[in-house]
This record gives sequence, C-alpha cells and structure tokens, in this order.
Amino acid sequence: MQELDMTPQRGTKLQDKYGKFIELTSGNGTEETFRIMSEFQLGQHYYAALQSEAMRNEGEVEMLRLIEGDELELENIEDDEEWETAAEAYDMICFDDSGK
Repeated sequence: MQELDMTPQRGTKLQDKYGKFIELTSGNGTEETFRIMSEFQLGQHYYAALQSEAMRNEGEVEMLRLIEGDELELENIEDDEEWETAAEAYDMICFDDSGK
C-alpha cells in the first residue's frame, strides 16, 4: 500500500454551522448533546471528534466521518483501520495544541 501524506488539516465546518455543541439522534431516537472537540481533513475524508458528557468523564471521543451534500451529515466509521488512522490524527492535533 502506498503511503500518502496523512497530516491532518484543521477545519471548522460543523462549528461554523452549529457552534461548539451539536445534538445527534441515535438509531433508537434518543437525542444526545456532543461537544465538537476537533474537525480535520485527512486525505480525501473529513472527520469530527465529538464528546458527550459521559465520554468526557471517561476521557473518550467519538470519531465520525463528515459527508457533505445538501446538508452536512455525520456517519460512523465502520472500517477499523480508517478509525485508527482518524484517531491517530486527532491525537496529533491534540499534541499540537498542548503547547498553546
């Protein structure tokens, strides 16, 4: 497999539209508020790291892929390798922010 430049490029598409928080509805109809922790482009895909209050207590984030069409849509990352790559990019962004 050929290595591509996988340096995350920051973005603000969700924050520009929704602010710092976004409310998502699960498959069973339950609504939950998430803080938009980070957004970034990585290769051809755009990702968002979101965190609910419960996830905050555990130090976890939800990694989702952003799909742009008529509206912005978030989808789960089903591929384990893609999820790991996005999570590593999020970690890179967090480490870059640590000195600020």
